[in-house]
Amino acid sequence: MITTLFLDRALLADGWADGVRITSEDGVITAVDTGAEPRTGEAREALGVAGVPNLHSHAFQRAMAGLAERRGPARDSFWTWREVMYRFLERLNPDDVEAIATYAYAEMLESGFTAVAEFHYLHHAPDGAAYDNLAELALRHLAAAEETGIGVTLLPVFYAHSTFGGAAPTAGQRRFINDADSFAAIVEAARAANGGRSGRGVGVAPHSLRAATPEELEAILPLAPEGPVHIHAAEQIKEVEDCLAWSGQRPVEWLLEHAGVDQRWCLIHATHLTEAETAGLAASGAVAGLCPITEANLGDGIFPASAYLEAGGRFGVGTDSNIAIGAAEELRQLEYAQRLSLRGRNLLSRREGESTGRALLQGAQAGGAQALGQPLGALAVGQRCDVVCLEMLHPDMVGRDGDLAIDTWVFALGKAAIGSVYAGGQRVVEMGRHVARSAIDIRYRNVLRRLMSE
Repeated sequence: MITTLFLDRALLADGWADGVRITSEDGVITAVDTGAEPRTGEAREALGVAGVPNLHSHAFQRAMAGLAERRGPARDSFWTWREVMYRFLERLNPDDVEAIATYAYAEMLESGFTAVAEFHYLHHAPDGAAYDNLAELALRHLAAAEETGIGVTLLPVFYAHSTFGGAAPTAGQRRFINDADSFAAIVEAARAANGGRSGRGVGVAPHSLRAATPEELEAILPLAPEGPVHIHAAEQIKEVEDCLAWSGQRPVEWLLEHAGVDQRWCLIHATHLTEAETAGLAASGAVAGLCPITEANLGDGIFPASAYLEAGGRFGVGTDSNIAIGAAEELRQLEYAQRLSLRGRNLLSRREGESTGRALLQGAQAGGAQALGQPLGALAVGQRCDVVCLEMLHPDMVGRDGDLAIDTWVFALGKAAIGSVYAGGQRVVEMGRHVARSAIDIRYRNVLRRLMSE
């Protein structure tokens, strides 16, 4: 199917342009013309930018948003939050997982995320038994992506242990556990389901050095020789301390020395870095996968983004636990955390006079596309036709254009700035709402009614 979209103004790879017509076929951009005039009957928008790839999501956690905000008997942390998550996921069946993922993906599209890397580790039934189809829950995420129109890179997660050194998993982790053979079967089933279609990808994700031994890393990495490869690393101080006790090295230090980290890799969080690790990660060509809202919610800490960008590092943003979903909101939190820790302003733009919102947006587009391993994040021939159109009739957009409109989206309006979103050349969001929002809401409400009544 060939479609066209006319934009009065659009941000292209080489800057802002007027009168932009984007032609796409089967979801991929085949032509970008500038200085054009609109044609009768074609879709027309005021101002558009490329969509933002979401490089880290656990979709099922969207349904537990707000459930872990009650103080416990001891100091709360990521580790106490994790116990709440384990109890919650015990109740989810495959239909629940698909309904929740569909709801989360619709929200992502409404906020400006047009593709998602689903870090998928919920593999088995509540008692830990495998489904008849080992990839049952993986395929449910692909179905959710198909229904909403979001692009997806599915990252089946290898998870075998509770902590460093190959320790046995806990009861709360039984739904995650695979050996190398069953994991390979899930990866291959996901790849077969994708069928090489535009907007679909598959990679691998060793959960962390806690959950996969070095020998297991060697066994599973060949399943995605060209990547992408995602891994949690150095999210928590305790994780760093435990890794030191196990190996004598910090997690990112160990990965850089032993795992062949390069542009195929995305290190999720990488919150706690030394100066040497910061420089080493930047030099590796890998992407730092930052999830600022979740990292703030869990009390993880603050990634040294300013120093990392000074060293030439690449980054993208993700929604992780999906406690709150918003592309602009993640970018804003990323910048604000730097402002609070370094006591300055406009810290993640790199030169005088540069728009911080645009710098954040384009950095996340490029790094996210690399992390998803797909042609995304730019309005150019050969890229997926993902376009976020800002609502220029919003009162706060009066007198705003170009970079100033992006700054207003990122630092003031957030989701309220989104008018229409096109994913794979199709309009999936109109007037700020997903086109199938009503039906998606009904299914999600029914799931929550049952979960919250049990």
